[in-house]
Amino acid sequence: MKIHIDNHTTTKEIKDKFSRTYPFLKLEFYKVSHQEGEASGKADLIGEDLSINDIRKPDTEGDFVFTPENTVTDVEQGFESKYGIHVQVFRKSRGLWLETTTTDDWTLKEQNETGKDMES
Repeated sequence: MKIHIDNHTTTKEIKDKFSRTYPFLKLEFYKVSHQEGEASGKADLIGEDLSINDIRKPDTEGDFVFTPENTVTDVEQGFESKYGIHVQVFRKSRGLWLETTTTDDWTLKEQNETGKDMES
């Protein structure tokens, strides 16, 4: 999967593209980073349709590429290191969205399949 990030990209566009590829996962954006295995605080949640230009490191644009074999940690740390954007991956489970804090070492494919199984 490739997500292009530039001054005009919004958080909603990134979230929508991610969820189209992984329908049982979602990304949320936060004002501050979190440690591996740690949950992000609701008070730090960033709005739905904010321009990436307002939250990323200056002068960082380009394509963020990841595959189903990448782990949640790979994705979260990739957004952080490349763009200075703090994200958390959530997985669908019985109608609820759960942070993947205890399963950050699972691949996106494993997470999405588990979410699918929990919804069926």
